[in-house]
Amino acid sequence: MPNITVTHITTATVVLTIDGVVFLTDPTFCPAGTEFPVMPGFSLKTSIEPALSLAQLPAIDAVLLSHEDHPDNLDDEGRKLLDARHVFTTPDGAEKLAPRPAVVGLKDWETTEVWLQGKRWRITATPCVHLPGGECVGFILESDSLGRDSNGLPNAVWFTGDSIYLDAWKEKLSQWNIVLVLANLGAAKVPTPDGGALQVTMDARDAVKIVRELNVPVLVPLHYEGWGHFSQFGEELRNVLEAENVMDKICFVEPGVEKRVC
Repeated sequence: MPNITVTHITTATVVLTIDGVVFLTDPTFCPAGTEFPVMPGFSLKTSIEPALSLAQLPAIDAVLLSHEDHPDNLDDEGRKLLDARHVFTTPDGAEKLAPRPAVVGLKDWETTEVWLQGKRWRITATPCVHLPGGECVGFILESDSLGRDSNGLPNAVWFTGDSIYLDAWKEKLSQWNIVLVLANLGAAKVPTPDGGALQVTMDARDAVKIVRELNVPVLVPLHYEGWGHFSQFGEELRNVLEAENVMDKICFVEPGVEKRVC
C-alpha cells in the first residue's frame, strides 16, 4: 500500500494525498458566522473556521465534488479552485459549472479514467440519497499504485458524499477492497412542509454499518461539526462508536494536521 494521508480543513473538505497525488473533497472555505439562506425560513450557518486557507493548500490534482448546489459542500471560495482543474461531480453539477472543460459529470456507478502525476486513476461515482430531487454522488478511487488484495480485488478509497445509508452499496462495493472510507456523517436534517425534519446524511450507527458490512479497516468521520443543520456532533458520535466497539477501525483527524491513515 502506498502512503495515504488526510488533512481535514472543515466539514467535508479534506486534502487526500495518495502516493503523492492530491485530491480535494467538497471545497468549502467560508469563515465562521457565514450564513446561507437556502429556503424561506431556513438557512445554513457555520460556526467554525476552516483550518487552512486557499493560499495554504498544496497543489491540487483533482477535486471530488459530491454536489454543486449546497454551500456547505461548495461555497464561493471553493469555486475559485475549480477553474482549469480536474473536477468530478454529478451530471447536473457539471452542466452548472460549464464551460470549464476539465469538469466531468458522472452518473451512479459510472467510471471514468484520468492520468494524474503520471498514474492512471479510475474514478467511479457511487449513488447518494440526499435532498429529494437533487443529484449527489460519492467516489471510489482506484489506481494500479494502490495494488490488489489477496483475492485479486483492486484496493480502493471511498469518499461517501452526502447521503443516508443505502443498502444497495454493499453488493456493488464488493467489487473493490475498500481500504479507507471518508464518511460524511452529522445526521444533517432539513425542515419538511409538515413541520417535521428529514435526515439527509448518515449518523454514527451508519458508520458502524459501513465498518461491519463492508469490512472496512479504516473509516475517517467527516461532516459532523460546525453547522446548525447537523444533529449529531463529535461527542455523541464518538460515544456511539465506542459503545459499538468499533473504535479500532475509526480514525479521527485533527483539523489542519496531516495524518497518515493507511
